Amino acid sequence: MHVDPEPAAGPLPSTPLRLVTLEVESHVAADGWDQPPRLYALVPTADLVEHEPALKERLSAQLEAQPDGFTSIEQDGLPPDRPLEETLGGIEWPDAVAGCVAVVERVMLPPEAEDDLPDDEAELLTFVAEHPDRRDVRLVAAVTRDGGRHSAVRARDPHDAPLLEGPDLVPGLVDHLIRTLT
Repeated sequence: MHVDPEPAAGPLPSTPLRLVTLEVESHVAADGWDQPPRLYALVPTADLVEHEPALKERLSAQLEAQPDGFTSIEQDGLPPDRPLEETLGGIEWPDAVAGCVAVVERVMLPPEAEDDLPDDEAELLTFVAEHPDRRDVRLVAAVTRDGGRHSAVRARDPHDAPLLEGPDLVPGLVDHLIRTLT
């Protein structure tokens, strides 16, 4: 999976999609590393409160701060023995879902390592596991039905690694998510 390591020029706008992406990343990061993939539906908070009045008090501060914001709803039951990208291929969201967010941990190698990748799957796993420049990363990708996209990448090491973010950091995962909304 390719991640564009170039940070965005200048500060990024605080759009509802960016804010919910960062919120999900923070939520998942609080649980530490070595987690299975996670998937969230994005529902406009105003719509959620309208259809579930019992949530109004709980979500009132969020709704007041971001009237056009999203609430993320974690989806349980992702198959643990199947790659997230395969699972996403079988998902279709109902119309009430305005977008979705996926979080997955991956091992990344520098681009120059691609020429040395073995074809055999067992050899490939060993090569990646033993590569001195490998990096464990957490990828967060979010999309909306109207074409919005945002992503974030955090390296496991160093402990205080900065969060990289932008609309096109993990285009492959973003593409998989977009297909679930069409």
